[in-house]
Amino acid sequence: MRHDPRKLYEDILRAIEETASFCRHKTIEDFRDDRALQLIVERELEIIGEAMARLQREYPDLADQITDTRKIIGLRNVLAHGYDILQQEILWDVATNKLASLKREIEGLL
Repeated sequence: MRHDPRKLYEDILRAIEETASFCRHKTIEDFRDDRALQLIVERELEIIGEAMARLQREYPDLADQITDTRKIIGLRNVLAHGYDILQQEILWDVATNKLASLKREIEGLL
């Protein structure tokens, strides 16, 4: 059974908003020192990546409209399978700088 693309978009937006909420008023140093925050961010990024992977599999034409679809899915794969090679600085950059543009793209598609 195929997923509704609107539901996938909404899952992505919710994960972006959760990430922004937990990272608000935090610094990279806070992130490095707070294992719970790291786990939250990792989980929300996995959700985003999994929703994008489903979108890519089921609606490739829609996924192709989103910048860096393959990188987003790739990050999800690293989070799930290559957790031991994660760099905290990269996750923090994605969480605090890259998700805003993804949010705008997804909102535009809705």
